[in-house]
Amino acid sequence: MAYTRGNLAVQPKRKEQANPLYREKTKVVTRRTGLPIQEKLLYLLTLTVFVLVASGLIWRYLHIYDLNKQGQQLDEAIAKTNKQIATYQMEKQKLEQMVADRAKAAGYVAPDEERSINVSVNSTSTDSNDN
Repeated sequence: MAYTRGNLAVQPKRKEQANPLYREKTKVVTRRTGLPIQEKLLYLLTLTVFVLVASGLIWRYLHIYDLNKQGQQLDEAIAKTNKQIATYQMEKQKLEQMVADRAKAAGYVAPDEERSINVSVNSTSTDSNDN
């Protein structure tokens, strides 16, 4: 005997069989309801905020990358310019030495303290011409 709701004396009800040729079928149909317009707008707003924040971050990183690239290019230009300056200074020293050597070869003599000529400017002579 079956145990029904705590009482063994009660027999379970039997199904009634009205017509053995006809069998009732039930089918459960679940329809998905669409999202309300407010919820759709909330999702759209959230997505828009995420896209704006992401694009802002990407733009900032691109700006930082561009600044770093410009800094590296400036460092390369400075190094190149420093090399050119060093080369020009060496050429200047060579040319200064060549001038002194050519002057000696042409017969010029370097000034000494013994051979120096002092030139004095007389201020009284210029004043007398004005009168």
